[in-house]
This record gives sequence, structure tokens and C-alpha cells, in this order.
Amino acid sequence: RRVLGGPCGRCPFAEDETTPPRLRVAAPSPSRGRSVLGGAVGAAPSLGYRPALTEMTLSSPCIELDHLEAGYDRAVVGPLSFALDAGEIVALWGPNGSGKTTAMNAIGGGARVFAGEVRKRPGLRVSHQHQNPLSLRDIPLSGRELLALTSSDAAALPASLQPLLARRLSELSGGQLQLLQVWACLTAPVDVVMLDEPTNNVDAAGVALLQQVIAQARDGRGVLLVSHDRRFVEALGARIVEVERR
Repeated sequence: RRVLGGPCGRCPFAEDETTPPRLRVAAPSPSRGRSVLGGAVGAAPSLGYRPALTEMTLSSPCIELDHLEAGYDRAVVGPLSFALDAGEIVALWGPNGSGKTTAMNAIGGGARVFAGEVRKRPGLRVSHQHQNPLSLRDIPLSGRELLALTSSDAAALPASLQPLLARRLSELSGGQLQLLQVWACLTAPVDVVMLDEPTNNVDAAGVALLQQVIAQARDGRGVLLVSHDRRFVEALGARIVEVERR
């Protein structure tokens, strides 16, 4: 595993040799995209293959999946087709094991594309909050330093979360750390935010806060999420894409 690092001036969670693979911010070039809190977008995974990613025009959707079949040793999701536009929230919905997380990972370059393709807008910047991110508890960072690494807006952090800025990450509860990591994704300078079970370990007050923040984050960007909480998804006004088990 790699450790957290990278100067803020070049997209602080960008994939490089000092950043953990599940905690990154997008800083793409036309030939290589990068992601926040997740796998690289358009980057060749370390399995010796390149995902089927195609550039689109600026008038196209942010991301478009066309009969995607993806997995790791074998395809576990698909064929799956949908598009995500700026200003839209799309929720992947389906039973456990249907491949919702794998579909996200295929967009992020962390899963193999066996058939179909992922098309993305040129220069797309993506943040990706994984369902099971790498632990930050042994990394000597405060909440404020974590947000600085993603160029996230610490000043706009809700008042209820402001006390977390001065605390070490190792001192936070699972729910507090989850909220900070989701905030880092949502307020990073990106075009698409991908959230995999963002309400995990979060209490009812935190879920209500996430609903408000995600709704605001859709302005000018696309939000793609996976959640087992149907009420949470419907409260966001998300367009639901059904993912069936293969």
C-alpha cells in the first residue's frame, strides 16, 4: 500500500507513488484521468490490461456506459447502459452481489472491462469515495489537513463538523471519518462525484446532512452513488438505474 501525500497544487489526491489507491482526487490529462478517494479514471490498472474508455465531446454526458460488462477475473456485472449528465444524481440500485460497486470501479479503472465500453468527457475530473476505503487511522493528519489535500472547502464545512478539523483522524469515530471523507469528495474541484454507500456508519443527523450536501453538490457536476437506503436515494431525487444480478 502507498501512503497519503502529494502537493495540493497538482490535485492532492491524484494518483502517484505517494497516494493510497483508494484516496485520490482527479487531475486528468487528455490521455489519463485520475480520481479522488478511489481508483484512477482512464488509468491502466495493475493487472496488465487497459479498460475500454473512450473520450467524448464537451457536449456529451459526463460519463456513458454502453452495454458494459465488467469484473475482475470474470465479468460480474452487465450488460449495463446508462449516462450521467452534469447537474444530475444517478443511483445504482440492485441486490447485494449485483455488481454496483464493480460498475463504479470500472469507471474508475479499478475493474476490468470485458465487453462494451465506458465513454467519458475529455479532461473529466472524478472523485471516488470507496465503500471500504483504506484506513487513515495510522496517518498523522488532522481533519483540516485531510481536506487541504483534496483542495476541499474547509471553511464551508457545516458547524456541527467544524470541531473535527482540529482533531487527528485517529481520534475520530467511523461515522465522523466517513463524513469528512465524503465531504472531501463532494467539495473537491471535480466534474463527477462517485459515492459508494456514503451513509455507512453515519447516524440519522449525519444522513440528513449528507442529503443536503449532496443535493448542493449536483450543481454543475454529476453525482453517481450506490446506497442500500432507498429513502435516502429518493430524498435526493436521484434517477435510479436498476442493476440486475448476472
